[in-house]
Amino acid sequence: MLIPRPGFLRELVEAYEALAAEEAAAGRTEPSPRARDLAYTLCVSTGTRDVRPALETARRLLAAAQEREPGQDHEPAPNREPALRRKPLQDRHPVQDRHFVQDREPAQEREPAS
Repeated sequence: MLIPRPGFLRELVEAYEALAAEEAAAGRTEPSPRARDLAYTLCVSTGTRDVRPALETARRLLAAAQEREPGQDHEPAPNREPALRRKPLQDRHPVQDRHFVQDREPAQEREPAS
């Protein structure tokens, strides 16, 4: 299973929550296209189909990452452009996408039975 990197996931959650708060303060009843894009990316990144469970799952994943490495802040490197400002995912080759990590070690190759 692929798990989003904590820095990328934190950026998504913060961007979605900030935009949702802005839109609520402005009295918008429908989410903007950007809010829908962020919600979709959160859902895909967390394996959910609705933004509320996606936010809950994202918070659980971030808490688990913090427990594993309490000294790490999981922020993007200062000389790198934040992930949300890079070119859209559909324009990137999947192998070049480094926002996800493998949950487990790759399966060992089995030797053919004789």
